[in-house]
Amino acid sequence: MSENADVVRYEERGTIATITLNRPERLNTLTEEVVAGVADGIDAATASKTVRAIVLRGEGRVFTAGYDLVGTGEAGWGSPYDAPSVPPRAGAWDPVRDYQFMNQNVERFMKIWHCPKPVIGQIHGFAVGGATDLVLCCDQLFMAEDAFIGYAPSRIFGTPTTMLWVYRLGLEHAKQFLLTGDAIDAPTAHRIGLVSRVIPADRLTAETEAYAERFQHIPANQLALNKLLINQAFENMGLRTTQLLGTLFDGVTRHTEEAYRWAESFEEKGFREVIRERDAPFGDYGERKKS
Repeated sequence: MSENADVVRYEERGTIATITLNRPERLNTLTEEVVAGVADGIDAATASKTVRAIVLRGEGRVFTAGYDLVGTGEAGWGSPYDAPSVPPRAGAWDPVRDYQFMNQNVERFMKIWHCPKPVIGQIHGFAVGGATDLVLCCDQLFMAEDAFIGYAPSRIFGTPTTMLWVYRLGLEHAKQFLLTGDAIDAPTAHRIGLVSRVIPADRLTAETEAYAERFQHIPANQLALNKLLINQAFENMGLRTTQLLGTLFDGVTRHTEEAYRWAESFEEKGFREVIRERDAPFGDYGERKKS
């Protein structure tokens, strides 16, 4: 399908297209190639004459652990928006370049939002951090009953960029989980309306695909128009403005003095230990990963 086929697998079977994050050895963490591969998959499914619904899933034991903060840095991400500029001094931060770099990811994630065909996110294991910027763009979320989701970078080093949390959850729950970064288990996610269904892990794939197959019985233009109408209601509430601020603020949070010191501690303590220390006072992500 594309040069990113090794890290994102695209398949069509009947009326369903599956887009599978395929870096299980790295917990399907997001790199330039993974993000581009997902966007390519959405484009292929959109163009397909037989595909009526799309399932986004992950290979291995988790959906995705968010951005790969160890394997790649900003230098490893491509950007078509590199305008001419003076060479930066050592340690300088260019907020416009940062925004362009992150907004490129937002635009590719939002291909899911704009796709005229229903996209179901299939979450197993966990979907955390920047992974939520991707998966919350899906039209519906089906979740394994032992999985969890959350945005731990709220504690340091990030803000959501697609910022669909508040639109999917409402004010009270958005503040509950974004101000703290608390992990959300599957029963809670279903209770607060974040996911459509919670399913035993061993039946997640089968039930998700069975649901997706139903869309073949609805005219494609009917699906497209209903999705566009629902999405437009949220865009009229300022979604794109919120995403602009979220993407800018994400860059700001990664360039505070606290953020610099936190990232620098990776080399001294190791990435896993730094993450453990961040989450230990809240008693959620580390404990859930062990269970």
